[in-house]
Amino acid sequence: MAHIEQNERAYQKQPPIFENKKRLVAKKLKASEVRFVRNIGLGFKTPKEARDLPYIDKKCPFVGNVSIRGRILTGVIKSLKMKRTCTVRRDYLHFIKKYNRFEKRHKNISAHISPAFRDAAIGDKVILGQCRPLSKTVRFNVIKVAKAPGATKQFSKF
Repeated sequence: MAHIEQNERAYQKQPPIFENKKRLVAKKLKASEVRFVRNIGLGFKTPKEARDLPYIDKKCPFVGNVSIRGRILTGVIKSLKMKRTCTVRRDYLHFIKKYNRFEKRHKNISAHISPAFRDAAIGDKVILGQCRPLSKTVRFNVIKVAKAPGATKQFSKF
């Protein structure tokens, strides 16, 4: 595995991996001794980038210490301005009983996005998994990204 770039104030490492092992020159390392990668379950596959890229992210569900439990939501990426966090827009319909009709509503959710999804862009559909609170506003983690079908601006339910 490539050397992990240290660009934070604190030393970046994965807690389950022991880095100071005295090893023989000819002995080959196992993949489990080099990088800790987890299967989050629920039928979602671990991205290939999570296994291959040399990033450290303690809030990533694939290589960090975060479990996905609770709700699974879908939405569209609206903003990627924060570091490792995205804003996801969820559109839904609300029924008005008096007029016997629906109105469009939306909610914005902040979600942690792992460096494994480095090709995510605004407009992509994402699947979010609920996890423990990661910050003041972040309670969800991106677990799958699907590319946007086209550049059409419309209500996403239809």
